[in-house]
Amino acid sequence: MSPAETAGGPSGTGGAARFRALHRRPSPDDPLVLAGPWDAATARVCADAGFPALATPSAGVAASLGYADGETPPEEMFAAVARIARAVDVPVSADVEDGYGLAPGELVERLLEAGAVGCNLEDSAGGVLKDPRAHADWLAEVCAAAGGELFVNARVDTFVRGVTDPDRAIERAALYVAAGADCVYPIGAPVDVLPLLRSGIQGPVNVFARPTGGPTPSELGERGATRVTFGPGLQRLATAALAEIAADLAPRGTGS
Repeated sequence: MSPAETAGGPSGTGGAARFRALHRRPSPDDPLVLAGPWDAATARVCADAGFPALATPSAGVAASLGYADGETPPEEMFAAVARIARAVDVPVSADVEDGYGLAPGELVERLLEAGAVGCNLEDSAGGVLKDPRAHADWLAEVCAAAGGELFVNARVDTFVRGVTDPDRAIERAALYVAAGADCVYPIGAPVDVLPLLRSGIQGPVNVFARPTGGPTPSELGERGATRVTFGPGLQRLATAALAEIAADLAPRGTGS
């Protein structure tokens, strides 16, 4: 049996096809909204709340495992994804940062073994943008190795790396779509730039949103988002809430 057939959760070609179908939205103001759980318990909470699919945040998973963002050992990240995928019956996409230096075939194998039906892949490393053509070639190898069993969300890091010209993001997106990416993710793009990006990018566009205090998913959909994710936002909100509860419950010193 293939890794996709032995993994837990709705993985494999059927799972990826189910996930792709969710990106075909009935109207612009109805984007696909993906919650970002960081462990099995929060994955169940999000699935029970009615989210049709989930997208793990690398920063949120890192925090839950005691690491800074970008410092999670790959074996621990894949193990965390596997626990999340086993816990729910909805598709799970995994943020695996820049692929951890793994060869495309090994990266695909480990994702499928973990039960993921999709992945985020960044086009920068160590805070530096990668050569877009070389990265597109690598993405093409990932897509070929996946054979349709993974929904590849190609992150475009220009905005978060200080390149504010939308055309640079559109150029990278075109290369990644041509390489076989199912979706592109211009993370950090200003909201007022989204309509321009939407008009210049073929296929689905992932947009980052704040869980509170920002445009709603519907508003982002009207500006061009096909799907909306929150990164580590939910994990950070939950941690802040727990900090307040813990402060109320913590024993008070009695003094001398």
